[in-house]
Amino acid sequence: MIPSSQSLKILAIETSTDLCSVALRFGGQTVSSDTLAGQKHSELLLPMVHQLLDAAFLQVGDLDAVAFGAGPGSFTGLRIGCGVVQGLAFAADCPVVPVGSLEAIAQASGGQRVVVCTDARMGQIYHGAYERNTEGWTVVQPPSLCDPDRLPELPGAGWLGCGSGFERYPEGLVAQYQPEQVTVKTGIVTRASDIAWLGEQYLYAGHGVSCMEAVPVYVRDKVALTMKEQR
Repeated sequence: MIPSSQSLKILAIETSTDLCSVALRFGGQTVSSDTLAGQKHSELLLPMVHQLLDAAFLQVGDLDAVAFGAGPGSFTGLRIGCGVVQGLAFAADCPVVPVGSLEAIAQASGGQRVVVCTDARMGQIYHGAYERNTEGWTVVQPPSLCDPDRLPELPGAGWLGCGSGFERYPEGLVAQYQPEQVTVKTGIVTRASDIAWLGEQYLYAGHGVSCMEAVPVYVRDKVALTMKEQR
């Protein structure tokens, strides 16, 4: 049985980008900690988790669920985050709640219809489109890997564009999504605080999984360009 929202305790982790982000949601409130980690997620993540728990006078065994940004994003960051979440959930004997990292950006944007484009490197972007409803978010276009000049067509107008892809490839993306269809809002990133909020909604909707079933959403199956492609 899932506790009420006032007693539910969810730890959230987000490592799909250079930002290492952790959050704790309990009593209907969220506290979080973020730091630019670069390639140091494995060094920073667990100390940040324990610092957050200690500040709330909680232990790992007190958690009701652990949520994580499942991707798409950095291969290394996602593997580290998922591994830590599996270990914490096993220790706490609680479910894991995978949350789409692109959907978390949509949540952070405050928009109603949000198209998210993040830099996937190697000249490509991760793309997804979401529409807010009374129960949360509807996936209009699921996460996919695209070239910046070959984006999926969006239905209708009134979209808010967010994510590092709009900053990395402004000319390509804006050329396809005209101002009357998409208004771009910069500076929105994936944070654990949004993962925690969405994780609570997902948990009540029955989307928690066991620690062994928790896996990242890579979307791409290629880590780096070949020497020929680099040339």
